[in-house]
Amino acid sequence: MDLVIRGVRVLDGTGDPSYRADIRIDGGRIAEIRRESDGAPRLAAGGGHRTLEADALALAPGFIDMHAHSDLALLRDPDHSAKAAQGVTLEVIGQDGLSYAPVDDRTLAEVRTAITGWNGGGPGDESIDFSWRSVGEYLDRLDHGFDGEGIAVNAAYLIPQGTVRMLAVGWDDREATPAELDHMRRLVAEGMEQGAVGMSSGLTYTPGMYAKDSELAELCRVVAAHGGYYCPHHRSYGAGALEAYAEMVELTRTAGCPLHLAHATMNFGVNKGRAPELLTLLDDALDAGADISLDTYPYTPGCTTLVAMLPSWASEGGPAAILTRLRDDETAERIRHHMEIVGADGCHGVPIEWDTIEISGVSQPGLGSHVGRTIQQSADARGEEPWVTARRLLLEDRLGSTILQHVGHEENVQAIMRHRVHTGGSDGILQGDKPHPRAYGTFPQYLGRYVRELGVLSLEECVAHLSGRPAARLRLADRGLVREGYRADLVLFDPETVAAGSTFEAPRALPTGIPHVLIDGRFVIEDGRRTGALAGRAIRGAGAR
Repeated sequence: MDLVIRGVRVLDGTGDPSYRADIRIDGGRIAEIRRESDGAPRLAAGGGHRTLEADALALAPGFIDMHAHSDLALLRDPDHSAKAAQGVTLEVIGQDGLSYAPVDDRTLAEVRTAITGWNGGGPGDESIDFSWRSVGEYLDRLDHGFDGEGIAVNAAYLIPQGTVRMLAVGWDDREATPAELDHMRRLVAEGMEQGAVGMSSGLTYTPGMYAKDSELAELCRVVAAHGGYYCPHHRSYGAGALEAYAEMVELTRTAGCPLHLAHATMNFGVNKGRAPELLTLLDDALDAGADISLDTYPYTPGCTTLVAMLPSWASEGGPAAILTRLRDDETAERIRHHMEIVGADGCHGVPIEWDTIEISGVSQPGLGSHVGRTIQQSADARGEEPWVTARRLLLEDRLGSTILQHVGHEENVQAIMRHRVHTGGSDGILQGDKPHPRAYGTFPQYLGRYVRELGVLSLEECVAHLSGRPAARLRLADRGLVREGYRADLVLFDPETVAAGSTFEAPRALPTGIPHVLIDGRFVIEDGRRTGALAGRAIRGAGAR
């Protein structure tokens, strides 16, 4: 049975002015768009099809989360309202250079431990059958999802460069040998041929950060040859941030690879008010012919794991080596000195301020008293120095603690989201008792706060940032726009009431003003409730064979 949506305000994903229309959906695609301005008769209600009167609503292409951490959540949680209720119909996962394919038995165990704080799935977690090893097998698992029916929303995958290096080189801080570099090239090529859309890096995370630009450029050449893009979490968002952005622009220019800058923020006190310098750098590169895009989330605090704050030398060798160093008093004191005095590369070269580091989640239930407190507050409550508290937490939680890092600047957030190549990405970590509200609120936050309340973007512009523009980066031939023949991945929302429900106090509250979300013409959200439909699948890249 097809669906007719009548009298809706259409925001088509291009940024062009909106218009009123009736829309017919059939076979999972947009079959007909009948504009009021054309003077043609309205599409009739009834007559064997379902009719939705939508005069008070706006209709947009489904939103694309360009930076998601749902790698395991999509397989663990068939509901996944965290994203579906926001109008997200596609997530890009495999972010920050660390994910679960390609792997072997050794590296799967290591990466499960390393990013427990991002995704859960650590040692002892039996909620997921980790039987895949290749990118293709992981994407097949997404296709089958729950009982062969699929997953809550669509997903595209980036090959994680750190995981690739882990597999070919290990956790050592050294250059890859020619044979190891060849191995990494093969792994990236295989992943692209199996359906990945590009490659990610986490260049403040080990072991990916140990790669020099020459090594990264070689892998980017493989990505470009298969029609993909490079998505780096680059080497600094604090001290040296502009130099780190420039490094990525030059690297991809040399490699001839499209560039998408992950969570492109300018954080810490050293970068207050400096977003225009970043945008000038990007404009100069774009005007010279570079292919660049970026994503941001509409909040000032960041979110990561506590272990990510350590200096890279303390993380060499992987999770077991980190824990060994933390247990040794002399080595732990060296770590403290680098973090508090020198400025660890894990903390973007800025001496850590413990009153900005809020614990958002722990993997061990007995440590729950830390959640919602900064490291400084927990230390004060115990009458000890902050590093003592942080070290104990790292050891007792076996590196599984997640944090909010309160180091952003609102003027930078607003300046960057206005840019012509900006897209939306939640960077949403779904783990922890008190996750960042961006995981549940990014897209309605854009529409409610930054469009309706602050007027930073027009509604048409904002929808283009969240749909058409990311679809173009992903080279999707039939998604991201409201066009006849396109997939009916659509969101209907009320521009007057849409808002993020999630807050720092209640981070899992669902949004308001988004009554309907469709994927392939199937309601995944209907009248504001999750339907149970599993309409999502793995979206394979242009280089897939």
